[in-house]
Amino acid sequence: MALGTVVEEVDVEIIKPRNDKREYRRIVLQNNLQVLLISDPETDKVSSLFIYFLEIVVLYFFTFEYFLQKHLSAKDHPYHKFSTGNWDTLEVQPKARFVDTREELLQFYDNNYSANLMHLVVYAKDSLDISQSLVQKKFQEIRNANRICASFIGQPCTPEHLQILVKTVPIKQGHKLRFSWPITPGIRHYKEGASRYLGHLIGHEGEGSLFYVLKKLGWATSLSAGESDWTSDFSFFKVLIDLTDAGQEHFEDIVVLLFKYVDLLKQSGPCEWIFNELSAICETAFHYQDKIRPSDYVVDVALNMQFYPPKDWLVGSSLPSKFNPGIIETALKELTPNNVRIFWESTKFEGLTDLTEPWYGTAYSVEKLTGSTIEQWMERALNEHLHLPTPNVFIPTDFSLKNVSDKMELPCLLRKSPYSRLWYKPDTAFSTPKAYVKIDFNCPFTGSSPESEVITEIFTRLLMDYLNEYAYDAQVAGLYYGVNNTDYGFQVTVLGYNHKLKILLETVIERIANFEVKPDRFSVIKELVTKEYQNVKFQQPYQQAMYYCSLILQDQTWPWYDELEVLPHLEADNLVKFYPLMLSRTFLECYIAGNIEPNEAESMIQHIEDNFFKSPRPISQALFPSQHLTKRVVNLERGIHYFYSAEGLNPSDENSALIHYIQVWHKIEG
Repeated sequence: MALGTVVEEVDVEIIKPRNDKREYRRIVLQNNLQVLLISDPETDKVSSLFIYFLEIVVLYFFTFEYFLQKHLSAKDHPYHKFSTGNWDTLEVQPKARFVDTREELLQFYDNNYSANLMHLVVYAKDSLDISQSLVQKKFQEIRNANRICASFIGQPCTPEHLQILVKTVPIKQGHKLRFSWPITPGIRHYKEGASRYLGHLIGHEGEGSLFYVLKKLGWATSLSAGESDWTSDFSFFKVLIDLTDAGQEHFEDIVVLLFKYVDLLKQSGPCEWIFNELSAICETAFHYQDKIRPSDYVVDVALNMQFYPPKDWLVGSSLPSKFNPGIIETALKELTPNNVRIFWESTKFEGLTDLTEPWYGTAYSVEKLTGSTIEQWMERALNEHLHLPTPNVFIPTDFSLKNVSDKMELPCLLRKSPYSRLWYKPDTAFSTPKAYVKIDFNCPFTGSSPESEVITEIFTRLLMDYLNEYAYDAQVAGLYYGVNNTDYGFQVTVLGYNHKLKILLETVIERIANFEVKPDRFSVIKELVTKEYQNVKFQQPYQQAMYYCSLILQDQTWPWYDELEVLPHLEADNLVKFYPLMLSRTFLECYIAGNIEPNEAESMIQHIEDNFFKSPRPISQALFPSQHLTKRVVNLERGIHYFYSAEGLNPSDENSALIHYIQVWHKIEG
């Protein structure tokens, strides 16, 4: 069908998820503007994104929080540039160099504004033909100057910017290690997925992993790894480690353990079975992804259009499918001591630095760290048993949809007992092999004081900590869990592919029922929670204002400073004594939804009841009727206006915030 002046309407097969009912069409207007039309009859939104010259935009978008890393790079490379401005940078400094900022901007526009560099995504309820006609009318007159998209040959880090240790002073409490290597951009071989493969292994948290060893030693609380700040011309592979106070004192050992793990990957060679597992996980995630907001979706797709051929506009680099040992080995060779930049931040460096980053005033110092120095450290390395992960037993293989005859629109009360209530809602809309389980443990003793609330938080953090090695494979395979404290107890959440969800849920419940306090892990979690409370004062003003609002209005909440005050006095023995009291009486409010049959849902809750209430020596008893709590909010009187003001907790933050809270009550008839 010819509609107007379309130069090209190629029947490109755009790869899309199996459960995606949307229609897609690629067109190229007469002015060489590339367009992707998306028709979604189920949406009530119209979204479009119009992007041009994105090489620069992407570069700045992904590096906004890393200005010191940008500052310590080649001054003639675009990566070094500062990506926002103020009066000094946009007016005062240019004038001192006899530069007219407005003229420079107009020249930039004239040199680079061209339809052939642009990509347009339109997401609408309308048919593809209607959207196509509209796009032609609105966008075909954009000028096409046939400009060439800018490229930035070479890495932004010269030899003087490599083999360096940069110590920085952060605002918040805590210690971090950031390792950064300039690498060949992974997009050049995105089907081979070398960076994704390496990030999967270096960032792994299962037994034998780098994080497993650091955590066991009490030196780290989190670790992530992967490619970032990438363009088609240059890129970085980064490893971020959050350190404990003990880890801060073992800098050299941690550096060595990271390079020992990289050496392990080199010696082991690329493993095809690991790549195939990763490929299967990525394929499942792509084909059964949840729909996101149209406005977010068009941003993601428009970014992909800049870098990938049309058939991969929806996929990007999320589907590694070609195992190529040579490309993985080449990527590994770039992760050397001779190529690394280490950024070590800690409040303990305050007063020990001699330089200041010009844009945000970050205090830092730079030391040369030669490859031979790291090699000397490795000679006296710790004898820790690092090894590759074992096969992932949580990868789902059954994606069949349950046949639920009752197509209910609202959750129903499926089961009730003295110990629990089960609300149930089968999937009637999305037709995906996923489920959601939420169990609220209502425990009256948890919110009775600041001490009990903090102890409950440490309890939930310890549970997550104990489960991490076991459940990490589940998370990698798309099955997520969480244990969080609530106002009246704690909550267990498990969601993801339903095939092996019950296995994970039962393990989480078993760990709660047989909870033990490990003093060494208690100390680590207590330190982590303490720092988080200390950092409350560095929150944005609007976050502080929302906190005060909830503190005033909600029943049975405790100020953060009261909780911070009790933290230093809490020891492992306090939790040992509190745990049985906390669970001595409880009620389970349960919600199960998704691709699960009613009898499956009931059996899950029955299993939990059997563990807590019906074992030979039951952990819990049912609540007394008077102990059933309702979350309450202060009822503001009509016609009375209340005003609460507070100074910001961070005196160096000049920003302010205002919350206007209006209470609306809806009377339910019947």
